[in-house]
Amino acid sequence: MTRIYRWTLSWADTPYGSPALFFLALIESSFFPVPPDPLLMALGVAKPSRAIWYGFICTVASVIGGALGYAIGMFFIDSIGIKIIEFYGLLEKYSTIQALYDEYNALVVLVAGVSPIPYKVFTIAAGAFKVNFATFLLASVVGRGFRFMAEGVLLYYYGDKIKDFIDRYITIISWAVGILVILGFVAIKYLIP
Repeated sequence: MTRIYRWTLSWADTPYGSPALFFLALIESSFFPVPPDPLLMALGVAKPSRAIWYGFICTVASVIGGALGYAIGMFFIDSIGIKIIEFYGLLEKYSTIQALYDEYNALVVLVAGVSPIPYKVFTIAAGAFKVNFATFLLASVVGRGFRFMAEGVLLYYYGDKIKDFIDRYITIISWAVGILVILGFVAIKYLIP
């Protein structure tokens, strides 16, 4: 894990760090299972002076990816969309997700955008349930923006201290991040009735 961490940090010194972050945030919001946060954090730790920029890149790409997920739900729910939802083990919760949208509308997208809940499932569902697109975009900008810009701001101000902390506790942090991702899936599977 330490080798992967060092390799990821080295991306900040290449011209490929920002495009890789953009691409990862884009595809994660519509179908890919790996969140962009670890790359955002690694880049921000390596270059704290650019951390807010990395947060902005992540936010913009994630919102664009969310719009792609919305399009998958609106136009391809019966083919691609259902397969993605099934991949995340949430097919049996699909009607419950619809009930959440019926009651809370885009607030569901906002919560999914901030939390470790798989955001892509909710972007696809928003398109499938025809949530107002402008409202969906606003909720995505607020939710994803809060999450990624908060990370960027924290890394900007505390990046050097965070780097020292990560260097010291990389194994524990890796396990904690893995557990948080798993808990996001468990939360959806068991907390949504």
